[in-house]
Amino acid sequence: MAFSCLRLIALSAMGMMLSGCFGTGADLANSIDTSLSTGAIPKTVASNDMADAVTVKDAVSQADPASVSGAPIPWANSASGSAGVIERVEERRDGARVCRSFTTTRHSYQGIAKFDGDTCLDGNGVWVVNSFSARS
Repeated sequence: MAFSCLRLIALSAMGMMLSGCFGTGADLANSIDTSLSTGAIPKTVASNDMADAVTVKDAVSQADPASVSGAPIPWANSASGSAGVIERVEERRDGARVCRSFTTTRHSYQGIAKFDGDTCLDGNGVWVVNSFSARS
């Protein structure tokens, strides 16, 4: 009798454990949210371009244009993760303003590219980015 009682308890326990495998529990497919879309958040490439332009502008404004051809200027932007080397800086006058055009490389998460840019001193003595664009 004791053996039969233990056998009944063991069979009942096994039955309850296996019922989870064969039962009609919650279907995982019913809990998937299909209203979400990946890639729905716009990329911030334009803001990274501007942040990199400001970083390069700061390096160009401190450079000696005559010495850049012999010793390119490295730069890095910790905010965007980009870095590069300024290869060319040319200073010119635009009326009363001092301006510098430059060429730099940019190594970013989007790849490696060459950029051309231009920066000028405004009336308050602050360097302002006029252009910063990738070569085609």
